[in-house]
Amino acid sequence: QVHLVESGGGLVQAGGSLRLSCAASRNIFSFVRLGWYRQAPGKQRELVAHIFSGGSTNYANSVKGRFTISRDSAKNTVYLQMNSLKPEDTAVYYCNALEGLAYEFWGQGTQVTVSS
Repeated sequence: QVHLVESGGGLVQAGGSLRLSCAASRNIFSFVRLGWYRQAPGKQRELVAHIFSGGSTNYANSVKGRFTISRDSAKNTVYLQMNSLKPEDTAVYYCNALEGLAYEFWGQGTQVTVSS
């Protein structure tokens, strides 16, 4: 069993920044991929960013150039730095970890609200 605990969400004005953290209960290099997803009210959960075990990353087009995913192996933590936030970034943000090809774990989510 893996536990993922997100933190860092909150209320911010448009144009502001937040950094989300996701602390894993074990070595993050045991995962093939770590990522952040988000779900806005009435919408499906969508990918925000991935970071793979080798260090490569990918981002949703809507956040490219504004968000950065990173990790700290010493803290078993993955981060999402969010800059130039927009009201449309408002959502619950979820941390995700993929182990092998079949086992996927989710955090409980953290609310991000961007006011205009």
